[in-house]
Amino acid sequence: MKIQDNISVGAWQTLIKEKEFNDLLLEWNKKINLVSRKKTEVTGLIEDSKLFFHAIDFKEGINILDLGTGGGFPGIIIAIHHPEVNLTLIDSVQKKINVVKDVVKKLELKNVEVICSRAEELAQKNLSFIKGEYPKAEEFEPELNFPLTGGDSGREQQYAHKFHYVVSRSVAVLQDLAKWSKDLLKPGGKLVAVKGGNIEGELQKTKKLEYVKNVEIFDKNDRKIIVVRF
Repeated sequence: MKIQDNISVGAWQTLIKEKEFNDLLLEWNKKINLVSRKKTEVTGLIEDSKLFFHAIDFKEGINILDLGTGGGFPGIIIAIHHPEVNLTLIDSVQKKINVVKDVVKKLELKNVEVICSRAEELAQKNLSFIKGEYPKAEEFEPELNFPLTGGDSGREQQYAHKFHYVVSRSVAVLQDLAKWSKDLLKPGGKLVAVKGGNIEGELQKTKKLEYVKNVEIFDKNDRKIIVVRF
């Protein structure tokens, strides 16, 4: 991953964090299957994550949920570029969550929380924040179970209708993403998804859902940016 010359200090620092993210993820990928083992860099996934920027009105203090974050896409990239917003990254696979926690800590991302949960269950949960150490890549053992979140013990979060945006990369069909998002979004909130291929069937099923107001699609290269309004 090459860093460009002749850029501002702020842009340089952002690129440095992207490079650190790239390296950390590849190091973890030797132990946990996060991306294809053939990949020597994750620049494509980083650039794909930036497609979400086109559909989000970034304002100070807004809450964004990354549904099915996997190795931290797109949530970590959004957090790096937009420290003014609050990110919650969720995934149902504890091993992946352990990795994302480690990355968040090493990148010193103060605007990110990480939770192991299914999206369809999150709106019903009140999760307590508990202190815990994060695993090092060289010390990782799959059977270890780390705390769900980092932060101060005893503080509880409610997630129903908390978020201005839910974002997701191709982790499920669009109608399911809409169903899981509706109870997590504030009134007027939006689901933003990035997908490729033929999604006409998903679009038609999503548009028929009674709680969906409309669906907008923007083409970007061979990818589709989809905005679902509730």
